Amino acid sequence: MAAEGIDPAVFQRLVPSQFISFSFPNPLRWPQTPYADTLRVAVLDSASLSPPMIAAIVVPHRREDDWLFSTHAGHLQLLHSFTPSLPVSRLVLVGDLPSSPSSLPRPYSRHQPDDPSSLDGFKQSLLPLLLVLCPKSAFSDGFPSITFLSYEDDIIRSTPVEKLAGPSVGEMLIEDVEIDLSPAGPELRRRLRFKRMPNLVQTQVRLLPKSVPEVGSMVQPYLKPMVAALSLNAPAIEVAVDSGSPPTALCIGVGGGPLLMSLRSHLGFRVVGVEGDAAVLRVAHRHFGLLEDEFLKVIVGDGIKLFENYTRERSKRDRFHAVMVDLDEQDPMKEITAPPAEFLRPNVLLGARLALQKQGILVVNVIPSAEGYFLKVVELFREVFGELYEVGEGDGVNRVLIAATSPLRSVSEEKKKKEGPLYEKLKQLDCDRFIDAIRKI
Repeated sequence: MAAEGIDPAVFQRLVPSQFISFSFPNPLRWPQTPYADTLRVAVLDSASLSPPMIAAIVVPHRREDDWLFSTHAGHLQLLHSFTPSLPVSRLVLVGDLPSSPSSLPRPYSRHQPDDPSSLDGFKQSLLPLLLVLCPKSAFSDGFPSITFLSYEDDIIRSTPVEKLAGPSVGEMLIEDVEIDLSPAGPELRRRLRFKRMPNLVQTQVRLLPKSVPEVGSMVQPYLKPMVAALSLNAPAIEVAVDSGSPPTALCIGVGGGPLLMSLRSHLGFRVVGVEGDAAVLRVAHRHFGLLEDEFLKVIVGDGIKLFENYTRERSKRDRFHAVMVDLDEQDPMKEITAPPAEFLRPNVLLGARLALQKQGILVVNVIPSAEGYFLKVVELFREVFGELYEVGEGDGVNRVLIAATSPLRSVSEEKKKKEGPLYEKLKQLDCDRFIDAIRKI
């Protein structure tokens, strides 16, 4: 929508969750700025504070196609990412117009302007527009101060590989990226992202020469903590191995499949995966190296309903040494990004417990918006499971919660032991520090 079609009065009040985007002429021209003659302006309101804080982000040049900057969901997640430390009432994004939604995003390469002052000049030229976009309440003590925020991540360059849609997850993008791992050198990875939650990387794997995905790659930050949880029931797992039967794992949520491949290839598990969207499975096979065989089977189905069936049928189903859940919430407005609210229902948690062997463990990736929400999840688990653990060392976003059906050997005892075939394999996967970080809660 062009600015001429919008009544300026719509911006005079803060309306939480109100989202408006429009095109606007660039007040500067090249070569004073690298941005095009027509800009995209997007406005999103949060809670109404007194006085309100108005902030703006200049979208990094050539990243205008990124869903993080070009969609309502991405804008919302940007707003939430600043909220804990900076209570922004209205966040305005300004950047170039994105490409057609039907086309692949344009490749991106991090750009450092020859003259850093050019960005400052561009921001100054936007101030009259930003003042018009301020609500009336922002002028209670004179002209408001507009805070310019910056967004930085570790992407050096990105190349889109394929964009498609699945019946359950909606639009998704596979992209090859070069990641800045300073002080170490850069690394090439392949990533999967969903449009509904653009700031959340669903899957990422290391790329070997000729763009071949590394088998069982665990560069996704929370995968090593999830695998390290197996140290808690290592004795039961090793008993199974000694008896000639491979240990078993049920993985709810497959994505690109690196967790399943690691359990199968590196740890010798027999793995069953459940993925809710057939299109995601096709992506996993085609782009991320997921291979099925007699020890790794994947089915298309609803993992939540599977647990509900365990509750109804009790002893009629297989039981596993480990059940690993990596599901995200479809609604970005929810307090917890992962797992979805449906998984936290008592009958579903009971079904997950019934899917475990006597010394089995449930391992769940949790992404809460605040510590209080994580504690709520813990209390819900405590009503169903006898023992709970957390991997204390994480990436600041993901929390790995572990639930046991029956008392396990004490954590301190296991840390002292740290021997046996499974421990050796976990060490080879660089899981040592996560094993040391497991604590009972």
